Amino acid sequence: MKRVLLIIGGGVAAYKCLDLIRRLAERGIGVRCIMTKAAQEFITPLAVGAISNERVATDLFDLEGEREIGHIRLAREADLVVVAPATADLLARMAQGHANDLATAVLLATRVPVLAAPAMNPAMWSHKATQRNVRQLEGDGVHFIGPNAGEMAEKGEAGVGRMAEVAEIVSRIEGLLAGDSDSGFGFLNVSNVRTVRPVLAGRHVLVTSGPTHEPIDPVRYIANRSSGKQGHAIAAAARRLGARVTLISGPVQIADPEGVEVRHVETAREMLEAVEAALPADIAVFAAAVADWRVAAPGRGKIKKAAGAAPPSLELVENPDILGTIAKRGAKRPALVIGFAAETQTVVENAKAKRKAKAIDWIVANDVSEGGGVFGGDRNRVHFVTAEGVEDWPDMSKAEVADALLKRAGAYLAQNRASV
Repeated sequence: MKRVLLIIGGGVAAYKCLDLIRRLAERGIGVRCIMTKAAQEFITPLAVGAISNERVATDLFDLEGEREIGHIRLAREADLVVVAPATADLLARMAQGHANDLATAVLLATRVPVLAAPAMNPAMWSHKATQRNVRQLEGDGVHFIGPNAGEMAEKGEAGVGRMAEVAEIVSRIEGLLAGDSDSGFGFLNVSNVRTVRPVLAGRHVLVTSGPTHEPIDPVRYIANRSSGKQGHAIAAAARRLGARVTLISGPVQIADPEGVEVRHVETAREMLEAVEAALPADIAVFAAAVADWRVAAPGRGKIKKAAGAAPPSLELVENPDILGTIAKRGAKRPALVIGFAAETQTVVENAKAKRKAKAIDWIVANDVSEGGGVFGGDRNRVHFVTAEGVEDWPDMSKAEVADALLKRAGAYLAQNRASV
């Protein structure tokens, strides 16, 4: 079994380490933890120990631990040391070679690779002293993951300084344990390197989300079970990554993402009109579950049920194909068009056919069969389909799917120098 020594620093992002430990355990990776004094102000050693199923080390001068020279043993028995969150203070002490607490003593004594996941206020991250310390540590061979751009814990603060997402850190850990020192977010094929400029800065991202409601009469409508959670998560991720975002949302019961221009619509025809009005865009992500059909002639008043009468006959007509229409828009076509395919059978095959038929660049497919928990749930397991092939992404939260997808999109545009 591979073993990771996780040093938890004192930042708000420390709470993410609980999920990090769980994700590593799911992959058969053992985790021991050291918590700095500041980290214990955010999460407790009891919680960390319960999830890791290991004793949590906190004190350099622990009589029981140091009887066996504990800090040296901890440094030697791990295959990889991970520092998360790596605060400005902890990075500074690492760069200067301090050993005045258990965390820094172990870091000075270890002979295995070290991975740091910085997390701090954007002003602290961009400060010359922090950047000098990071350069020093990189020169010393320390690996970095993040930080990402996004909203900070402090109200109204945003920028580069947010700790990398757990799925990204797990992927980087797996790569380093496998001996790949340049590994990034593995299944994305995009190296999540330290960067000051958000990957979507200066880009316009257009997102559709939620269901559409097609009226039968003033009371009833045709719809589906889409909650809008995945589409809204994509809009929020694009904003965190620096983009200007326009979200076209069908009727949902969730809040609008902060910092995003939102246009609320009801029907498929209204959604198409709003999408066309929002062009041009660099990236268009069509995550909405648009109703395929609508009633040809909705009732002007409520359709009443008459005793003994047969049910009313509803003539259905096809709704506009929003995804296909925009993908074939010509000069106004976004540089990158991404569709979603919610399927209940032969998921990948149907997604491949849809991508070709609609002439789109990428398609994200998932299984929405009853009982799967995708509609209305907070997690997703998707297949990423392109002209090059299919990638099966691991189970992630919808926020992680969104972040992964948008980072992939940003890298694609950068590599192709595409713009509108």
